[in-house]
Amino acid sequence: MVIVHAQYVVDENQQRKAVLVPLPEWERIISDLEELDDIRAYDEGKTGAQDTVPFEQAVREIEEGYET
Repeated sequence: MVIVHAQYVVDENQQRKAVLVPLPEWERIISDLEELDDIRAYDEGKTGAQDTVPFEQAVREIEEGYET
């Protein structure tokens, strides 16, 4: 769990409008969110239909995509 030392920007009515987070903490939050996104994409891929492609065909299709 990331511990965040946030500071809040408030309006004239003391309503929170923005948050300031130290840069190292922000970078950790972004890194964790990217990892979570990868995990979700993996989980989604595992639950979807599984069409198998022979390895040689996959390599050929990838290489053809780079020839543009």
